[in-house]
Amino acid sequence: MATTTSPATSGRDLRALPKAHLHLHFTGSMRVSTVREMAERHGMRLPSAFTTRWPPELSGMDERGWFRFQRLYDAARACVRGEADMRRIVREAAEDDAAEGSRWLEIQVDPTSYAPFVGGITPALEIVLDEARAATAATGTQVAVVVAASRMRHPLEARTLARLAAQYAGEGAGAVVGFGLSNDERRGMTSEFAPAFRIAARAGLASVPHAGELLGADHVDVALQHLLPDRLGHGVRAAEDPEVLRRVVETGVTLEVCPTSNVALGVYPSLRDVPLRTLVDAGARVALGADDPLLFGSRLVDQYVSARVDHGMSDAELAELARASVDGSFAPAPVKQVILPEVDAWLGQRSVAYRSGSGQAVLGSPPARSGDS
Repeated sequence: MATTTSPATSGRDLRALPKAHLHLHFTGSMRVSTVREMAERHGMRLPSAFTTRWPPELSGMDERGWFRFQRLYDAARACVRGEADMRRIVREAAEDDAAEGSRWLEIQVDPTSYAPFVGGITPALEIVLDEARAATAATGTQVAVVVAASRMRHPLEARTLARLAAQYAGEGAGAVVGFGLSNDERRGMTSEFAPAFRIAARAGLASVPHAGELLGADHVDVALQHLLPDRLGHGVRAAEDPEVLRRVVETGVTLEVCPTSNVALGVYPSLRDVPLRTLVDAGARVALGADDPLLFGSRLVDQYVSARVDHGMSDAELAELARASVDGSFAPAPVKQVILPEVDAWLGQRSVAYRSGSGQAVLGSPPARSGDS
């Protein structure tokens, strides 16, 4: 999906806005140039969606559409063949976030996907955590990890992952800070994953399941009841039921809203239809996220561009979104105490206008990286 554009507009540089990134999947974080290089090195053939037709046209609202999305994701994941590839993904995710003003990144990973190439799920997780520490030192963006189970697998496997995550629970960069549940939320019984979340909670890990994107507000309610979330991956469709949205607000759950993902998967017809204002006006804490840049063709700052252009948010309102992302993160208190004043400082800066080569305003969206389009 292309970055939102509009007639010339002024505003503070959104790349410079200090923020936290709370919804980014490991494989989906890859640069398209990286997956191409990995495929070539490992002698693998990529679908045309990653070569000549990137970003792909997607839909997730029916079985066929979701199958295509999952097939493309699996094709990219199959290119990750060992420790060096895994480390590269973490490092580049941190570099890209640093370039977009992200001070804190929580990258979500299911280590079972990479275990066959590195000797098991424990080494797979340790590689990600070790590189998270190295990337933090190299980029200045602090990187923590969320371990996520898949709805497509048996709930007992989720318990295994929760126990693994618990062994590495901690605070700060290079630690596991949360436990999630991802993939098609139309699959599996949410209540059957509750024991895994209880294991994670006993270790002090936060609950961050996906809910409320492909399914509506009723599934947000189910997740609230059974998984006791601190944050919800997406959760955007809570806007469809005032009572559910009220409970989200009252419980202080942060919603990880990923606008371009919602549109690419067919949840909403356009970025303007994403109910961002409805959520914010109701008092919900919203943290914008990129979800899977490799599949959706947009990164973190593009979500802020959409908030500005498609929803008419002022720089003060965008700063509130950035604050909400920091507040909703699992960064240690001293880290938050450093980042939040930087948001205030950003508001004190001069507004500027940004234009692409075509003359359209991109409002702080970073230029495309060579090889990424």
